[in-house]
Amino acid sequence: MTRSSSSAAPALAADETDALASSGRGAAASFPRSDAVAAIVQLALAEDVGRGDITTESTVAASTVATAEILQKQAGVLCGLPVVEAVFAAVDGRVRVTRVAEEGSWDDGQTRRVVARIEGPARAILTGERTALNFLQRLSGVATASRRAAEAVAGARTEVLDTRKTTPGVRVLEKYAVRVGGSRNHRAGLDDGFLIKENHIRAAGGITPAVRAAKERATPAQRVEIEVTDLEELDEAIAAGADMVLLDNFVEPAAAGREVDYASLGALTHSAGSLDFSLEVVL
Repeated sequence: MTRSSSSAAPALAADETDALASSGRGAAASFPRSDAVAAIVQLALAEDVGRGDITTESTVAASTVATAEILQKQAGVLCGLPVVEAVFAAVDGRVRVTRVAEEGSWDDGQTRRVVARIEGPARAILTGERTALNFLQRLSGVATASRRAAEAVAGARTEVLDTRKTTPGVRVLEKYAVRVGGSRNHRAGLDDGFLIKENHIRAAGGITPAVRAAKERATPAQRVEIEVTDLEELDEAIAAGADMVLLDNFVEPAAAGREVDYASLGALTHSAGSLDFSLEVVL
């Protein structure tokens, strides 16, 4: 990515664009308190519970109270405890979730560490189990991929950014997981910033008209970013006034040895796996 300005020489970054301000990373990452999270949880529960948990309702007495533990069984970053809490609160407000491990902490997965303890009506615990674990597994997988990517550039000026290549409907949670892992968020959505891509350039009639049209609409606080595929396009984008330039799959000898400001990885979300967790009733 190249940053263009009249007072500074361009800098390079690879694969996508500069991040918007994040709300903390690692253990300091703030959980998104929004209606979107509540809607995601409700949709997931509706998908899983449907017309009711007929097995639990048939086999477990309504008066039964239980304690359960969530165990981490695979190496990686723990991420998603706030969502676990939201799931059980939505199932039954009497369920209490106690965090035993720190959000954002790493475990080698060898000891089956307890990450949370759950107490309350047994029916509610069993009904919410799979939905809670699904969120925890997925978000921990994304956070782990993010941590590994951030560690790969540790000591360099480069920072790792995410993309919009997220699971439909849960972007706000996956971008939270990216922050927990230590990488940075880029655009939250199409309304979050200008990023002129190859198809925009074609439809607009070229790099220069695309950049100029975007600059006319942009506010002083908004950057216009564009992706290019070779040095000729890079020069044109800078001349047109682009603030940031994405070097998209860029392989140019002339760019070798230049320092990279940002490298964005769609794989943080679209290729992240899921960590193995289980919930076990202990009482």
